Amino acid sequence: MAKQKTLKDSFTVIGIGLHTGEKVQLTVNPAEENHGFKFQRTDVEGQPIINADADLVVDTSRSTNLEKNGVRVSTTEHILAALFGMEIDNALIQLDGPEVPIMDGSAYPFVQAINLVGIIEQEAEKDYFEVTENITYEDPDRHTEMLAVPQEEFRLTVMVDYNSPLLGTQHAHMYHMGEFENEISKCRTFVFLRELEVLAKNGLIKGGDIDNAIVLVDTPLPQEKLDEIADLLGKPHMKVEQTGVLNNTTLHFQNEPARHKLLDIVGDLALVGKPIKGHILAARPGHKGNVDFAKLIKKAIKDKEKQGPNIDLTKEPLYDINDIHRLLPHRYPFLLVDKIMELSETHIVGVKNVTLNEHQFMGHFPGNPVMPGVLQVEAMAQAGGILVLSQVPDPENYSTYFMKIDNVKFKRKVIPGDTIIFDLHLLTPIRRGIVHMGGKGYVNGQLCIEAELMAQVVKEKNVESNVTEEIQQ
Repeated sequence: MAKQKTLKDSFTVIGIGLHTGEKVQLTVNPAEENHGFKFQRTDVEGQPIINADADLVVDTSRSTNLEKNGVRVSTTEHILAALFGMEIDNALIQLDGPEVPIMDGSAYPFVQAINLVGIIEQEAEKDYFEVTENITYEDPDRHTEMLAVPQEEFRLTVMVDYNSPLLGTQHAHMYHMGEFENEISKCRTFVFLRELEVLAKNGLIKGGDIDNAIVLVDTPLPQEKLDEIADLLGKPHMKVEQTGVLNNTTLHFQNEPARHKLLDIVGDLALVGKPIKGHILAARPGHKGNVDFAKLIKKAIKDKEKQGPNIDLTKEPLYDINDIHRLLPHRYPFLLVDKIMELSETHIVGVKNVTLNEHQFMGHFPGNPVMPGVLQVEAMAQAGGILVLSQVPDPENYSTYFMKIDNVKFKRKVIPGDTIIFDLHLLTPIRRGIVHMGGKGYVNGQLCIEAELMAQVVKEKNVESNVTEEIQQ
């Protein structure tokens, strides 16, 4: 399994916001496992944090803007594209102004900074969202269409059509994340000359310049109109006598505009909160469509979490009841895990078959038997114990003791005949024998219990008596 990644060290860049025109210092810091991407406004009282979350997007006119409790971070897409495209999972992005600096209009300056400080692997595994069925989106007003289909890795295909004789229809693709740095990250934002007047009059692109955007001329404008636009933007007057790229800026790629649209999708899909395994196809995309699609993916993630892991109970288990006997000290009638179906360094999926023959049903509502919630918690904890004890050479010499149980919720009753599938993940790496896990239990694809568990694994001092007891049993 792939591991989560963060930066080896912090880096800082200083630049101008494209739309606000304000100078801003941005510092990107390493962050712990499962932190995700978060922005922090250091210039605001209390230095509030704004999660990089599609649900916090408040504006997508020409950029993607987040806001929480009245505090905003604008033009987030390029820094997020750099982090997500370089397969980083966790970072704290601090800035002392309202907008991420535009730099040269691409993600490449951020990528260069990432490469300078380096990337490190962390202990926790990446938590991918795997597309298992098609997800579709359409915006008839903008003629935007997006589709996610199953694929073993993250892949993007983009088509843009601006109804412009200068651009025509362009396509771009990224077959895997390894192509992002050299094929996508250098591609700059672009704008048509004819759009500048409206953007300027709407208070946008105050920091716009030919050094941080490609200006495309597909319709020559009268000199007086050019002068008016220059005055609005506070730029010197210039002559534009033919169609093409303003000031003859050399494009990095013939289809650089389409590649930049692909870059924007990478940055906006970082707002999902998970790396993605799937092929995304997009026609005429924009920030609104990207964010709406990110929200659809988030909904698919929540729906999948409600259903639990997709486990084939007819398959041979990794551990059967005899293997579990060798790992856990529990015995009848208190051994509450029957088999283990998935196991890694940081997660486990265990199964508990609930039968009427169990002792608790003799006294717990015998006329209407229901599995006690405390025993559901215990069964979940035993599955977590197997995860830990499977990683030591002499599990029979260890015992596991509860330290804390938090955020326990029971969602539906569990009755004889049910099969509970427990899905547990480490929330933090195991340190000094302290285990902190988050777990959920499902019956027939429905959530029945969720909880956070903390326990300590202790090697017993009297090993000989433990072993003797095990032999006698």
